[in-house]
Amino acid sequence: MSNEAIWRPLREALARCEAEGKSIRLWLRDDDASEPAAALDQLISLTASFAVPVALAAIPQLSGEALVQRLANAHHVTPVIHGWSHQNHAPPTQKKQELGNHRHLDLVLGDLALAINRMTHLFGDRLVPMLVPPWNRISGDILPHLHELGYQALSCFGIARQLASVPVFNTHVDLIDWHTTRGCRNHTLLIDDLVTHVERSEPTGEPIGILTHHLVHDAAAWAFLDQLFTQTSNSSCCRWLSADDLINGGISHR
Repeated sequence: MSNEAIWRPLREALARCEAEGKSIRLWLRDDDASEPAAALDQLISLTASFAVPVALAAIPQLSGEALVQRLANAHHVTPVIHGWSHQNHAPPTQKKQELGNHRHLDLVLGDLALAINRMTHLFGDRLVPMLVPPWNRISGDILPHLHELGYQALSCFGIARQLASVPVFNTHVDLIDWHTTRGCRNHTLLIDDLVTHVERSEPTGEPIGILTHHLVHDAAAWAFLDQLFTQTSNSSCCRWLSADDLINGGISHR
């Protein structure tokens, strides 16, 4: 199937939205940043060329001045908080989790306090205090405490259903096939996912979150992003939101 044919379902879905006067809001979250890298350069360059904002989930314990300097002139990239150390505390028989109930709650909350303090020290007012739990998993016991720690939003994966003390802005389409190839998922399947979310999108509903991991992108992942940005930039109904837009736009999904 040609590339044009593969992307036709999305183009048609967006055309229907235009005809109906419907607005489609999207946002991009990229995980696991900690230091400058060629893949990060590629992400920054590609998104800048389409004026697509990026919420860059950086690991506080592993991030430092080098990342601050790399992002200094990348004004469309907003740092957000990716747990504390991205360390798994779950036993081998369970799914990986840093912010689970495998440690005393006070220890986990202490890590989250360290995380927001360190990221604020590094990035100052540029930081958006959105918590992105490693592996998109967080214990329900932690959720009521996020606001008191200074967090203003939470972002995991899937339709937002969690009750938290802050608004929840989840991602919905993950480019990576983590279970088999650990490369980009089949483009046709990704587009099917996108079309599903576009068709169910409502003006007051949660924006469609695209999840990427620049450090593991293969050529197919970069090609998909390039085409996604091209298709959405050609549609008058699409708007890419920044992390600031999400929080300051008053879009709450509690």
